[in-house]
Amino acid sequence: MHAKKPTSRKLRKAEGGFTLIEASMATVIIGIGVLAMVDAQSSFITSNLWSNHAASATFLANEVRELTRNLPKHDPVNGLYIDEDTDTLIGWGPDTGETTVSDFDDIDDFDGLEFSDIGTAGLDDGDLPGPINAFGEVIPEIMVDGTELGSTVDEAFTGQAMSGWTQRIFVEKINPFNTGSAVSDRYFEAPNGSFPGREVDEYPLRVTVQVLYQGANDLNPNLVTEVVWVIP
Repeated sequence: MHAKKPTSRKLRKAEGGFTLIEASMATVIIGIGVLAMVDAQSSFITSNLWSNHAASATFLANEVRELTRNLPKHDPVNGLYIDEDTDTLIGWGPDTGETTVSDFDDIDDFDGLEFSDIGTAGLDDGDLPGPINAFGEVIPEIMVDGTELGSTVDEAFTGQAMSGWTQRIFVEKINPFNTGSAVSDRYFEAPNGSFPGREVDEYPLRVTVQVLYQGANDLNPNLVTEVVWVIP
């Protein structure tokens, strides 16, 4: 007795496989999963890069703070005063002959300065080579293998400084009773009744260090962090 052969309809059913709709749905699901993974990876890289930038910026701000920590508020020789003949403030900012970081001997010398590898270096525009460390030395660019692309010899830096970073410093006189209120550099208070007055050099100082970064594709430097402290 011969076995009955299956019909063509049963053969097609036994072969199985995916339909076009099933294949399309699988492609869509896999695509969504891949896109989600790529987006998560991109977010992780961006977050990690920002964390690295924030750490570098905090380091650079604290280097300036450490550099100025033991300096007097005003010039230790001539001080800060208003010339009676010309009615001009004498002693604020770098004094005559002070052209490098090692020359700066008081806090107000740093007011308005920037330390950066960007721009033209010089006291005329307040842009000095940098960024700098707590010893006043320019920080060199360091490659992934640890190689330094710069060095300092006799206070002269040669090579590539830490690329893209800027330390911007502001020094302000403030109200002794309100550290959030700044007064002009030449401000003083005359004696009044029992109040003996307050000379131009007898005010607390507020130091602000802004650290900015300008990447290869950035048109302008972007503020990464800001550190502020008060010197009584």
